[in-house]
Amino acid sequence: MNEPMTSALPSRHRPGALLLALSAAALLGACATPNTPSAESAGIAVPATWSTGATTNTSSSTATDLAQWWQRFNDPALGALVTQALQANPGVRSAQAALLQARAQRDVQQANNGPSLSASGSAQRSRSGTADASSRFQAGFDASWEPDLFGGNRASLDASEAEARASETSLADVQVSLAAEVAASLIELRGLQSRLDIAQRNLAAQSETLQITRWRVQAGLASSLDLEQAIAAQAQTQAQIPALQTSLAQARNALSVLTGQAPGALDATLGAVAPVPQPPADIALSLPAETLRQRPDVRTAEHRISAALARVVAADAARYPSFRLGGSLGLSALTLGTLTDGASVVRSLLASVSAPLLDGGAAKAQMRAQEAALEQARAGYASTVLTALQDVEDALVAIQGDRERLARLQTAAEAAVNAELLARQRYQSGLIDFRTVLDTQRTLLSAQDSVASAQASLATGHVRLYKALGGGWTPDTAAPSATR
Repeated sequence: MNEPMTSALPSRHRPGALLLALSAAALLGACATPNTPSAESAGIAVPATWSTGATTNTSSSTATDLAQWWQRFNDPALGALVTQALQANPGVRSAQAALLQARAQRDVQQANNGPSLSASGSAQRSRSGTADASSRFQAGFDASWEPDLFGGNRASLDASEAEARASETSLADVQVSLAAEVAASLIELRGLQSRLDIAQRNLAAQSETLQITRWRVQAGLASSLDLEQAIAAQAQTQAQIPALQTSLAQARNALSVLTGQAPGALDATLGAVAPVPQPPADIALSLPAETLRQRPDVRTAEHRISAALARVVAADAARYPSFRLGGSLGLSALTLGTLTDGASVVRSLLASVSAPLLDGGAAKAQMRAQEAALEQARAGYASTVLTALQDVEDALVAIQGDRERLARLQTAAEAAVNAELLARQRYQSGLIDFRTVLDTQRTLLSAQDSVASAQASLATGHVRLYKALGGGWTPDTAAPSATR
């Protein structure tokens, strides 16, 4: 396991050396370039290409092409649902609020680093013994400033800034995941609609076969066994329909919730049968290293490292003396009327220094705690990078397998259609027995249902790939920076 970034720094070093390390780490995390990938500093060897041998696109437009990948499916309903979800989903609103909170905390830290000025006023009336009561009125200004000689305040501001940037990319990660979930849910719904349509068409064919069988039994050309088998086949197909309808309703409810609406809100909109959104034939793949820079979760992990390193610097600076300058300027008078004319000018100036002498080892323990937090952030980053690489590889393998499977199933379905038609014709002519008809009808239903499932699975695989590549946001413009 890699040692913490600060473990090699002797304790006698001044925080200035740590600040240089912090600047380098922040530059590496926020401005990672192909020449200095952060994954290498974490001990992860990023492959040059994907193991599946897929064609890669190294043009600068790759990230832009992926920003709204759902438009590549050419499905207006998909685009409308994703747009609605990104605007109204509670998870997005929560992430947006977290971003505003992080930015506000950064601004608070920045304000604390500068001088402070406050106004004050007081009125006092006192009496001692039998003497007459006296009054005193005061008004003035108080100012204070703490010079950041050892960089602790600056480091705290850097940590707040890194957390704000992590909140920006966390918001982007929520948006990326949400867009993929909406697309996958719509594809599932369209696949269920297709499977329900197939089951209903096969049920109609089986009902026709059942009627023919009844006539043949009445004419003495078929046995009651054939009739019972036809009834059983029809009932089995009928039993599949309620299950598909239930799954359809649940898929519509899921999409309603994802778009920030109550279950049932999309029943009218998504009630009509429509084909499964078809993915494009080409895939805008980026190189592995570029993919890591496109993914918001990887960038979030980078910012977490920067924040943790800044807190290490702040903890180290807390072990050194702190200085404070303060002063006040005001007026003092015996009456309110003379406060602005003839009042006494009261002024003071205070300089103080404080240094930890005996704290029971708390400062050193805090330093160790922040170093441990830094190591956790680095381990989390390494895990995120490995997961990102796995996501892409898994999606590519799944797409390749689904394509081959779909091609075979389509061939089988075409043959099953012809076989079922021939079997019914020969049964009506009395050339074959009823068992052959039942077998061909079951094969047809199974083959067509498998084709519909495979088409949905292939489209979902493309959704997972676009998500794994970091599609769904624009890295440099996803969340505008607040004014400093």
